[in-house]
Amino acid sequence: MRRLALILPGILALTVGAPAHAVEPNRLITILTAPEPQTQLMAMVLTRNAIAAGATAEILLCGPAGDLALIDAPASATAGQPPRGASPQAMMLAMMRDHGVQVQVCAIYLPGRDADASVLLEGVTPAAPDAMGAAIVAPATTVMSF
Repeated sequence: MRRLALILPGILALTVGAPAHAVEPNRLITILTAPEPQTQLMAMVLTRNAIAAGATAEILLCGPAGDLALIDAPASATAGQPPRGASPQAMMLAMMRDHGVQVQVCAIYLPGRDADASVLLEGVTPAAPDAMGAAIVAPATTVMSF
C-alpha cells in the first residue's frame, strides 16, 4: 500500500501535465470502380455504416461505377438488390441528402464518355485530381476501394 502511495502521485503528474490532443473525426473516402451492382451496393452499405459509426465520408466513382452518378443511369445502378431491394444509386443519393456526403466522378470519366457535367445527378461533380490526391493522404483518412 505504501508503494502505491508513492507511485500514484508520479503517475498523476505525468498525465495531468500532458497536453490535450484534439481528436479529428475519422474521414472515409470510398473509391468505387467495380461494375457489379452487388459490389457497388456493398460499398454504399459499408460507407453508410461508417457514417453511422461517426466518420465523415466522400465517394469517388470511376470507370463503370461512374454510371451511378448519371441522371440517366443504367438499370444496374437503379435496380433493387437482395436482401432489402436497395439500389446502389438510391443508397448513394440518400447519403448525399441525409449526411452531406460529397460524391465525385473521376476527372477522366466525363471526357471518356464525351459528355459534360450536365449528365450528372444534382450535387455530383467531377473530381479535381490534386484535391483528391491530397484528401487521400490526409491524416485520419481511411481509403476503401472496390
